[in-house]
Amino acid sequence: MCLPACFWQYDESTKGKDSRSLMTPQGLRYFAVFLRIVGGASLLAIFAVLMPYDSMNATHQWLGMGTLPDAPVVGYLARSTSFFYAMFGGLAWVLSFDLPRHRAVVCYLGFALIALGVTLLAVDIVEGMPLYWIAVEGPADAFFGAVTLYFGRRL
Repeated sequence: MCLPACFWQYDESTKGKDSRSLMTPQGLRYFAVFLRIVGGASLLAIFAVLMPYDSMNATHQWLGMGTLPDAPVVGYLARSTSFFYAMFGGLAWVLSFDLPRHRAVVCYLGFALIALGVTLLAVDIVEGMPLYWIAVEGPADAFFGAVTLYFGRRL
């Protein structure tokens, strides 16, 4: 079976000296820092999991979206989505400590973030989110995915 270049198997015997790698040691460090910054920002979403409704409502109003509906599904979706963002942040941190070993996962993450960005852009438009939200959320995720995929393919 022929796997795309992104999904070559990691070989422990070539750790640190893989001839397929197109990334310099300095580039590898920069990519690790990039993943830690993006992951660290995503980890901050953990605070929203425990945020009281009144704080979520105040944030919602501050963002110019009116009063947050007080329905169980709203709290459920806000908290579970926040937890998934935090999980992504943790995954980005874990991957950043041994990028060559986790090459396939890094590439998958890049593809997934691009798909997430495109999906969120479409959802934001259909749901009538504010223009600043539409312009930032989906495109930022797609950009982070493209950067992750670009460097992941060079590991």
